[in-house]
Amino acid sequence: MAEAVRHDKTARQLRMLSDALDSGRLGPVRRLVNTLSPAEIGNLLESLPPGKREVVWGLVDAEDDGEVLLHVGDEVRESLLAAMDPDEIIAAVEDLDIDDLADLVEDLPDTVIDEVLKSMDRENRERLEQVLSYPEDTAGRLMNPDVVTVRADVTVDVVLRYLRLRGELPEHTDHLYVVSRRHQYLGRVPLAALVTHEVSTPINRLIDDEQPAIYVGESAEEVARRFSDHDWVSAPVVDENNILLGRITIDDVVDIIRDQAEHQALGAAGLDEDEDLFSPVRRAVRGRVVWLGINLFTAFLAAGVIGQFEGTLEKVVALAVLMPIVAGIGGNAAVQVLTLMVRGLALGQVGSSNAGILLWKEIRVALINGVLIGGIVGLIALVWYHDLVLSLVIALALVINFCAAACAGVLLPLLLRRMNIDPAVAGTVVVTAVTDVMGFFCFLGLATLILIR
Repeated sequence: MAEAVRHDKTARQLRMLSDALDSGRLGPVRRLVNTLSPAEIGNLLESLPPGKREVVWGLVDAEDDGEVLLHVGDEVRESLLAAMDPDEIIAAVEDLDIDDLADLVEDLPDTVIDEVLKSMDRENRERLEQVLSYPEDTAGRLMNPDVVTVRADVTVDVVLRYLRLRGELPEHTDHLYVVSRRHQYLGRVPLAALVTHEVSTPINRLIDDEQPAIYVGESAEEVARRFSDHDWVSAPVVDENNILLGRITIDDVVDIIRDQAEHQALGAAGLDEDEDLFSPVRRAVRGRVVWLGINLFTAFLAAGVIGQFEGTLEKVVALAVLMPIVAGIGGNAAVQVLTLMVRGLALGQVGSSNAGILLWKEIRVALINGVLIGGIVGLIALVWYHDLVLSLVIALALVINFCAAACAGVLLPLLLRRMNIDPAVAGTVVVTAVTDVMGFFCFLGLATLILIR
């Protein structure tokens, strides 16, 4: 329900924006746009064709430019940056947090990157370089080095005076991190504990060591899983020596989860999640033609199987009518299993230890569904063609293809992952090719053996 309300709101905003742009009244456009959050502005910009997008981008408050750039896809960001002067870009990114700037800096023109680095003080420049030194999609790349640390041997009073001296805290600060003299992570102190205990209370009595630190090389997927499992708002990041390097906050984890969902949804169709909705035709063709070519190859593979049974099709014309049912339903069954597997792999729930159990479960599900669906299709074929043998052939072919779909849906994602191929992208093409070929082969093969004498 909430998702539907959000989509309706975005659609209303888009209509209002388009109407105002078409009328040439930029005042209402500016007022509308700048009542939105940076994420909402980014979503609207992605919903507009290039001409209108450029106009609206020019009306966004300059102080929001950097945040908006973080909330659009790579292709849209590239087009927005191309419309900005170097000075505008520098002004847009100079107030971003280090972790956000790390996400953006590699998309900036080289000359602008140099100017951005020069505009930063030495401490922040070193922090940025430290974050950029870690591989993408790791905790080190996600973390913000700006953390508030305290020592275990001081009192609440000392910490409170220190916080008042700082004047402000980083966003999403729910804990202070306790470190040793060598800056090793010892635990955390909830902010609530500081205001509910006597000022003379030693910090070491308030330390909460239940939250384990995240290793700097941990994958982004694992970070997101741990946040989800433990309902963290923030988490410390350490190196191999337990030295505190920074922290990851929930806003970054939400972005990871959203990106994973988009990747799985679009990757299944062979699309890039960062593709601009209004990207140039040539770029869109270049991004999609590869997977269409692979689909074409698998289609010819299935056609080759059909070609081996031309004589059977000529004698029993009903087979040509019914055979797409076997392949189509089998493909849908395979995609169902594949979707569960991709999700399980992403959440770390599927591995070599439980793959066999999962395969046996899916085969049993396939047998039951195959008998049920095969029985229904067989009855329809019997009523349609008054041929009991034909109805039995298609029912049996469906049972076999459902089992093939279960095997393909479970085993192929594991094989693709082992080959370092993303099953969310390649899985659908491969499993549907298996069920198409197996479906045609089983149905026409059985028909040849049983019907053609």
